[in-house]
Amino acid sequence: MLEEKEIYDGLNEIFQDVFDDASICVSANTTAEDIDDWDSLEHIRLVAAVERHFGMRFKMGEVASMKNVGEMVSIIRSRV
Repeated sequence: MLEEKEIYDGLNEIFQDVFDDASICVSANTTAEDIDDWDSLEHIRLVAAVERHFGMRFKMGEVASMKNVGEMVSIIRSRV
């Protein structure tokens, strides 16, 4: 099982790449409101990149119900 820090490190790289912003540093409370350009299209790209990076798949209901990065981390931890 991956440690939470490893997941956040991976997510920081993914977020920085998807949103083309090296200054992004996500936390458990980070939401779409906190990141410029995080709209529904970018959310799809983000989810796909996270799935590729961690070698797992989110369920549709999970994608729709995620409220913040902390919830994403919890799902990733339960799958990898």
